Amino acid sequence: MTGGACDRVVAGRLLPWTGGDGKPCYLVGDGTGYVSRLADEIEDVQIEMADRLLGHAAELLAERRVTSEELHYLARRLSESLRDVKRVAESRGARLAQAPRS
Repeated sequence: MTGGACDRVVAGRLLPWTGGDGKPCYLVGDGTGYVSRLADEIEDVQIEMADRLLGHAAELLAERRVTSEELHYLARRLSESLRDVKRVAESRGARLAQAPRS
């Protein structure tokens, strides 16, 4: 049987967290369940945190007296935030590509 429902590939949603081994986690579903809503909320928090971190970075970098420890800490937080926001963008972009076109 080709071309039927059994032949469709079900793509999972990339979740905004990783497993214990650092590998990506995916969710297969219709996007209306508890885990989907939780993932939406976490993505919103990650984006808000990135926005606040950018503001903090601008303030810190405007200072004349910044220690190397402060810059190192800022770089680590920016790197973590960028990784999170990149995962959100990949997840949302994949879902847009899968969305039915009208």
